[in-house]
Amino acid sequence: MAKKPKTAPAEEGEGADAPPKSKKKLVMIAGAAVLVLGGGAGFYVMKSRGAHADAAHARPAEEAKKPVVFLEVRELVLNLSTETQQDKAKFAKLRISLELKDAKVESEVKPLMPRVEDALQVYLRELRASDLSGSVGLYRLREELLRRVNVAVYPVKVDAVLFKDLVIQ
Repeated sequence: MAKKPKTAPAEEGEGADAPPKSKKKLVMIAGAAVLVLGGGAGFYVMKSRGAHADAAHARPAEEAKKPVVFLEVRELVLNLSTETQQDKAKFAKLRISLELKDAKVESEVKPLMPRVEDALQVYLRELRASDLSGSVGLYRLREELLRRVNVAVYPVKVDAVLFKDLVIQ
């Protein structure tokens, strides 16, 4: 009998303590749910990024299958601008190729070659020999030629300007 009175007060105490325990359980369940949902969302985001990355890697392979076309620009021989302390004129001989996406673009660029050559001549005649020295000078020259060629053939886009020969004398 002694046991019954002890359980009765304990039951009353448990009844009074039950709301705090259930709040702790509720907080723990809510925390676990947030972790599970957050993990699921993270997995979904990472999986979708992986799918986009796979699609992005697949596109260049498909584009690589298309044949690239190189269009020759006729050889340009021109005199460079003289430097202030220079008596003798410097000449440059330049052979370049234009890298195009495909043969369709080539047929659109060929009729515009006089415009391309004019743009190149006008720019190159203003250069000095010191502007073309070193790899930095050639890199700048390549970027500027590409920009000017793309302006000359505007609706069409040239992918790169490639040097075949560059002699400065």
